Amino acid sequence: MADVIRVTFRLDAEGPAFTVKGRMAWALHELVHAGERGCTPIERPAPRWSHYIFLLRKKAGLAIETVDESHGGSYSGSHGRYVLRSPVQVIEEARR
Repeated sequence: MADVIRVTFRLDAEGPAFTVKGRMAWALHELVHAGERGCTPIERPAPRWSHYIFLLRKKAGLAIETVDESHGGSYSGSHGRYVLRSPVQVIEEARR
């Protein structure tokens, strides 16, 4: 996992700044850097992606799309690809 521990951002240039910490900061960092491609728990493993996304939606007010994708292999099934749809301006990232 990246060593991002805090992200401060704005949803628009005039709006208030928001700060997220811990795993929410890590997930936001991953979403911002993934762009339109988005992120999946398969590509960027973490224990509770769906919860981080829930918190970013509810507590930070971010629009994040979940795209269902199928995958094969020994444990075939489906997973979500998370795509950040809110225009986010990152002001500061703190790292360990």
